Amino acid sequence: MLDSELLEQIVTNLKEINSKLDKLIVQVENRDEQISEKERIMAESLDVITLLSLPDHLRTTATTLFEIGPATADEISKITNKERAVESNYLNQLVRMNHVRKYREGRKVYFRINDSLKKK
Repeated sequence: MLDSELLEQIVTNLKEINSKLDKLIVQVENRDEQISEKERIMAESLDVITLLSLPDHLRTTATTLFEIGPATADEISKITNKERAVESNYLNQLVRMNHVRKYREGRKVYFRINDSLKKK
């Protein structure tokens, strides 16, 4: 009895993941029409396999950064409804993992998807 319930839960989770990936693909296809070639290459650098390999909290942060482009931890925290310090920590983890680049403009620190990564 427990095995069948566990299998049903796994199938349900896989369907949810598939649905979210489908939504991401549609968003990327829609954005491809609106952004320049350079921005498109940068956005594609964080591919689906990489996103799936990240823990949920980092995936949320990376996906938000992917959707809005270069941003500060404060801007991302307003979208994810997490504290700025939490998002800053997550973004710095992504920097250490070489998925995100960090740069300063004046007093603000910005993060962007690492364009030196190559899409697989």
